[in-house]
Amino acid sequence: MQSQVNTFSILSWADWVVFVIVLCTTAGAAWYGAYRLRQRTENGPQSALDYLLMGRQLTLPFFIATLVATWYGGIFGVSEITFNYGIFNFITQGFFWYISYLIFAFFIAKRVVNSRAQTLPDLSQRLFGPRAAVTTAWFTLLTMLPVAYALSVGIFLHMVFGISVMTGMIIGTLFVGLYSAWGGLRSVVLSDTVQFVVMCTAVAVVFAFSIGNFGGIGFLKAHLPASHFSLTGGHSWANTLVWGFIALSTLIDPNFYQRCFAAKDLKTVKTGILISTIIWFLFDICTTAGALYARALLPEAQPAEAYFFYALQLLPGGLRGLFVAGILSLILSTLSSYLFVASNTLSFDLLKNRFPNVVRSNRAMVFIAGGLAILLAHLLHGSFKEIWLVIGSYFSACLLVPVLVGEVRPGVLSEKAFNISCWSSAVMMTLYRFLAPSSWVKQFDPFYVGVAVSVLILLCCGKGVFNARVTGR
Repeated sequence: MQSQVNTFSILSWADWVVFVIVLCTTAGAAWYGAYRLRQRTENGPQSALDYLLMGRQLTLPFFIATLVATWYGGIFGVSEITFNYGIFNFITQGFFWYISYLIFAFFIAKRVVNSRAQTLPDLSQRLFGPRAAVTTAWFTLLTMLPVAYALSVGIFLHMVFGISVMTGMIIGTLFVGLYSAWGGLRSVVLSDTVQFVVMCTAVAVVFAFSIGNFGGIGFLKAHLPASHFSLTGGHSWANTLVWGFIALSTLIDPNFYQRCFAAKDLKTVKTGILISTIIWFLFDICTTAGALYARALLPEAQPAEAYFFYALQLLPGGLRGLFVAGILSLILSTLSSYLFVASNTLSFDLLKNRFPNVVRSNRAMVFIAGGLAILLAHLLHGSFKEIWLVIGSYFSACLLVPVLVGEVRPGVLSEKAFNISCWSSAVMMTLYRFLAPSSWVKQFDPFYVGVAVSVLILLCCGKGVFNARVTGR
């Protein structure tokens, strides 16, 4: 096997037929979502609730499909982490998250569904007050701008068609932006459903062919460094556990909340999360194992590209096209979800009272959010691992504790305490990241500083702050 191949030339006519069929089906599903939205609103103006949350009518099959599909756009990041650190990827990008999903299903879901909020900042306003909503919106925008996924689609189109990564980012983000903007959450969910089927089939096929051609765990152990089977992948336990705390961001993840806000009822949410967790577990086994085979057989490949080029050379004609379509589906499903929530945050939460029509402003903000993501992806085109770690650690450290306190003990935490906690955590994390000795940062991630500051401020605010209540909550 070669560490890099010309993707365009290796694909047969059968591969291109499969690829085009999947792309057209995705576009057709998105168009149908926009058509249904127009049907529901043809006798009056489009409502924000219908556009943002499908009128809270998201049923179980579609809930599962869109929830699962949203989480895997960073397939090149998974390849990079597994290639370099082995099963560390399964622990940090899989196991920790399963725990968080189950905590959400059994302890948080009921509160989220019963809140009847429309976005995470909207929930913050109900819990704390309007200024807390603005704070939450800024942190939400930071984490929801699809920086890694705009970069992923650019890399994908570069590897397949040979165009520049920047051109690929623009084309891919524009395509996703068009159907997300006009069809709202319906188009996102219906396109996610098509992509869910394709991406699951694609990674399962690679997994099956890998075992059939090369054998199982014995082959991998014989061809990989022993460190690739270490739970920490050579990292300290302190840095490994940071990913566990970042995974807890699921408890306040805007994409997760949006699906729950849109769900038909609480049973749909709980059952959907439990079934999704099983699918995530199986999916992570397939992608982690596939990337390990890629590391074993293509040790000289670029880490982020290894899994892709390995699968292209492993699979026969026809299935290559399915795999390429599956990788594109992985990226687009996540890109669309993040882009849509980022635009919601800009139009519905940050600029809510600036425009008379929230739906129209949201459509414009889709493209503004996409442009910001492309710009940041261009400026921060480093390691996927670092992009996820830095952005995820800020969001989790600054918002996780105060939001959960507000959900579990409504009325106990004041708006002032919430805002001081969030912004102080962000400032101290930034100062620590840039001013502390690099050896400290490597051994003691800034995430811990942010959480410590958040907890300390909340504890020291005093009885008056904790007992204060916000009018209209």
